[in-house]
Amino acid sequence: MPRERLSVVVTRRLPEPVEARLGELFDVRLREDDTPMTRAELAAAMKAADILVPTVTDDIDAGLIGQAGDRLKLIANYGAGVDHIDVATARQRGILVSNTPGVLTDDTADMTMGLILAVTRRIPEGLSVMQKGDWDGWAPTALLGGRIAGRRLGILGMGRIGQAVARRAAAFGMQVHYHNRRRLRDEIETALGATYWESLDQMVARMDVISVNCPSTPSTFHLMNARRLQLMKPDAVIVNTARGEVIDENALTRMLRAGEISGAGLDVYERGTQINPRLRELPNVVLLPHMGSATREGRLEMGEKVIINIKTFEDGHRPPDQVVPSML
Repeated sequence: MPRERLSVVVTRRLPEPVEARLGELFDVRLREDDTPMTRAELAAAMKAADILVPTVTDDIDAGLIGQAGDRLKLIANYGAGVDHIDVATARQRGILVSNTPGVLTDDTADMTMGLILAVTRRIPEGLSVMQKGDWDGWAPTALLGGRIAGRRLGILGMGRIGQAVARRAAAFGMQVHYHNRRRLRDEIETALGATYWESLDQMVARMDVISVNCPSTPSTFHLMNARRLQLMKPDAVIVNTARGEVIDENALTRMLRAGEISGAGLDVYERGTQINPRLRELPNVVLLPHMGSATREGRLEMGEKVIINIKTFEDGHRPPDQVVPSML
């Protein structure tokens, strides 16, 4: 007699091939529209499902996990970051958590380089001139940006994405520096041509470009706070494709408006979609709608990892991408 299929609830619309495969393998309930579930909807889903497939827009905190019934056994996150899930509480309740690491490394690193180029070469300003029909022709002093070759890049967080950024930056002729919770092995440092700074303050004060590539944890909240931002050189720029909470957004806005920092490229924000409105007014700021990982290939690979994690769990084994509190 065939066993009963696992009940899976997906909280957001996923690429069609991913949804189709989930439907083939499991008793899946898909989201009809592409809006985040309300807290009440999440609570109901967590009571009714064996597996929940949330995304970064779902805040799975201790309160929600406490309301989950005995049926829920796995939270198979569609995404690498799990700071929106209380992993420790889930573990206490006997609920496993998995994620999708690695598949978005190159996509996010590409976007990091794109933001560095966009800010330093003033690409959005040039685009705006063309879209408004205001271009009168080439001029020797028009829209002068800065050359990135030879500039010092300070990478904050040298995990998979940070290292991918380092490789790309080196190809552009940038000098690669980094600060990390743990220093890389000598052979990796040599391969990347990267210089380690034990003191983040000292690194920040000497860089031309700062790239934020670290996860959001209690220890990284406002790691780039007002005091540390003030250490940056006036002609330096900062880009963030990691988590918005790492930068004190209000302090950054004040310094950009005062000309104390040359520019910024942001793909993530401290309060989600509630972006400081003064940031939108600044010509030296490039704002993107959290699209650093937005490639068709990446989204499909994320879905494949979710399915593998669920299928492995169904077969009685530990999901290959299980997250435990000690990893965070």
